[in-house]
Formats: sequence, structure tokens, C-alpha cells
Amino acid sequence: MSDPLSCPEFLHNPYPFYDQLREAAPVQQVTTGSGGRSSYLVTGYAEAKAAFRDPRLSKDTARFFAGRPSHRNLHPAIAHNMLATDPPQHTRLRRLVTKAFTTGAVARLRPYIEHTVDRLLDDLPMDGEADLVAALAIPLPVTVICQLLGVPESDRAQVRAWSNDLFAAGQPERIDAASHAVAGYMADLIAAKRAEPDNSLLRDLITVRDEGDQLSEDELVSLAVLLLIAGHETTTNFIGNATLALLQHPGLLDHVRTDPCRIGNVLDELLRYDSPVGIATFRYSTEALTLGETEIPAGVPVLISPGAANRDPARYPAPDHPDTGRDARGHLAFGHGIHRCLGAPLALAEAEIALRALLTRFPGLRLAVAAEELRWRRTRLMRGLESLPVFTG
Repeated sequence: MSDPLSCPEFLHNPYPFYDQLREAAPVQQVTTGSGGRSSYLVTGYAEAKAAFRDPRLSKDTARFFAGRPSHRNLHPAIAHNMLATDPPQHTRLRRLVTKAFTTGAVARLRPYIEHTVDRLLDDLPMDGEADLVAALAIPLPVTVICQLLGVPESDRAQVRAWSNDLFAAGQPERIDAASHAVAGYMADLIAAKRAEPDNSLLRDLITVRDEGDQLSEDELVSLAVLLLIAGHETTTNFIGNATLALLQHPGLLDHVRTDPCRIGNVLDELLRYDSPVGIATFRYSTEALTLGETEIPAGVPVLISPGAANRDPARYPAPDHPDTGRDARGHLAFGHGIHRCLGAPLALAEAEIALRALLTRFPGLRLAVAAEELRWRRTRLMRGLESLPVFTG
């Protein structure tokens, strides 16, 4: 099949395309990219959940690309990060950072998140127009993860710009340049924190590196870059997509407007309805396997689509309509298995606090443009808005 994800309409609304693919076969071979490369795309829920857990689908991209010519110049800190590893390396790296994102650790961060949200919302007009992506969805998670890592406030806008460039679909030179810029920045920041230690998560990782043999210098830089990028990208999309879903569905909006504390109970449904990750980073088959009813040969790329799986009617009836009564636990928006997003508790806390405060302060919140006029980010991996114009009163 020719590339089903290449048309401009896909970026605006990928779900009809996912439906067509899933109805044809929940696992199938497709052409992706301008080079005519072939991959297996997983769009069914049961098949996606199984694929996330199958050890025969490797994340070790260095092994997959070994000996293959490449025209790319992606920095190793990006190309070979923790997400691109298998156990036992993945287990070792993940263990070093998991404690920073536990439920307890996130609970201790809540006052800081609440203060940050209040400060950002103070800057919005009580009765005027604003872009909620620029005013809230971007700066909140960027501020929180940069605070955790100890990134100076003066550098945070540049960090966000590099992060955005890393997901620029169809622009490999821009992606490669951003990978070197952000990796170089983090290497310099690590050197600065060695010279002047602080109490940041990055300093904790430096201590692990310098006082033991659990982490190499290259792994330290790579882990720092991954935490910086992954620590805000998904949450930015989550907050934007969730706000849009609320504003587009009056019943859902009334449900949480009546009692903004209910927002915590519908976060899973909002994640299921419009997943901030459309297609997960690729895996490849280390041996032949059967997924669903499709035979996948050894040594081929496999793409899993949480966005498609979360709209599978075989798992979620009437999936194209958000339902406040639905039990959406088990959605795949954060992945599944050993690679499930370790920052999920932090993302949920940030979205809950932000949305509750937003709806409390601005009960008249509504879209300022027709939904068809909204601009979406030009990336297949992420599903997120470039901007979200609203009237606040």
C-alpha cells in the first residue's frame, strides 16, 4: 500500500485514515516516507497491546541499523537514547530515573505545579482572546521538567524550540541540527553542574555517573536529553488536545464545569479519545512472528499506533465520541509494557491541575475559530495543536 499517512488531511484528522487501515487489517504492511520504505503498521487495540509487550519486537535501533549506510547526522544522544534500548540496558537506565516520577515524587511537586499554573493563568485576559497552547500547554510542562533538571529559566524558550524541531516531519536536516544543538547544550549544562552542584535531578544523575559505574558519560548526556524532551512534549499535546475535546463536546464540558474536580475522573477518556502520541517510535522484528492474523518476517520495522488502537471499536464502543461514563483505563496513550511512559504520573498531574484551574477561572471559555481552521503540528509521531485560539469570557 502507498503511504497512507502522507496527505495533509491526515495531520488535521488522522482517525478516518486509521479506521480505514484497521478495517482492512489491524496489522498490515504499508509504505512510509518519501523513500518508499516499508513498515508494518499496527492499528488494532488487541494487536497493539500485544506488540508493546512482545520481546521479539526490539527497540534496539543501533542493532537494526548496524552496517547500513545512512545519510543522516542525528546526534547519538538522540539516536541511541533509553527508548532505543532493550533489557538489560533499558532496565538499568530506567531504574536510575524512575524514582523521580513515582506517584509520591509527583505529589511533592503538586504545589509547584499549582503555583506555575496560577502564574500562567494570571497572564490571560479575563474577557478576551488567547492562545492556550502558547500560554499554557507549552510553558507549563517545559517549566516543570526544566525545574526538575535545573535548566536556567533564560534557556527554556530555546530548549522548547529545539524540541519542536526534533519532531519536524519530512525535514531531516532540521531534525539533525536540533539533535546536535540540544545534546551540546545538555553536555555544557552537565559540566556547569559539576562545577557548581545543585539539588536538581540532573545533579543526581551526575553523582551516579561520577561515583559509580552505572552510567557512562554518553549515557548521562543521552538520558538528560531524553528527560528534557520527553518530559514536556507529550504533556503539551495532552493539555491542548484535552482542552479542545472539552470545548467541542458540550455534554463533556458541562460535566466538568459543574464540578471542575471531576476532571481527574475523565483524564483517561480524554487521553483515549485524542492520544498525544499518534504513532510510537519504531520497533523491528528480531525473528518472524504472527501478530493478529498477519505474519511479520524477521528484520523489518514495526510501527504501533496508540492513536488508532485507542479508537478501536472492538475495545471501546462508539470510540469517536468521548463518554464521561466510560472506563477508559487500559488505553495505550502512554504505551504499555516495559516501555510505558515513566513520566505518566507527572503528565496526569499537570493536566489535571491545569484543566481544573482553567475551567474554574474561565467558565465562559470557548473556541475563537472554527475547528476546521485549527493548525496541527507537522509530525506523525505526535498528535498536537500548533495553537488553540480561545475566548476566555
